[in-house]
Formats: sequence, C-alpha cells, structure tokens
Amino acid sequence: MASENLSNTPQSVHWSVHQFLREHLFSSRILEIVYRDDAGQVQIVHDVIRDLFSRAGQEFVLIGRGQMLRLDHVVMVDGMEVSAGIG
Repeated sequence: MASENLSNTPQSVHWSVHQFLREHLFSSRILEIVYRDDAGQVQIVHDVIRDLFSRAGQEFVLIGRGQMLRLDHVVMVDGMEVSAGIG
C-alpha cells in the first residue's frame, strides 16, 4: 500500500492520524480531544469517537455527544498532535 495514493489536499489528515482515530472508533474509550471552535478558541472535551467521515471535501469526527468537529480544527487527541499531520 503506497502512501502517495492518499489524498494530498491541504484539508487531508496524515494516514497515521486516521489510523489512530480508527483504532479508537470502536473502543468506546474516552479520549481527551483538543480543538479550535469556530471563534478560534481552544476547547477541550472528554468523549468517545463515534464516527469518522468526509462531507463536501472536509473530514469530520463525530464525538459521543453528537458534536461534529472538522478534523482540521482538531489539535490533539489523547496527547497525539493531529494538526501537525495536516497538509
């Protein structure tokens, strides 16, 4: 499997981040998620990951409380830098 086949758009997230998130998708383990809200403020939530999906060219993570977070706004998940894998 060649990594060059993965999306290289600026909004895409590095495959290792996807792998990390997918590992926790079915675990029901509560994670610390740090993200920037629409106002640019840093928010921290503790929740489970319910789904990962793409819509209209953007990648999203759905957390347990029903909130959709754009993946390019997520900074860290359980201490793993997510935004560093963008672009």
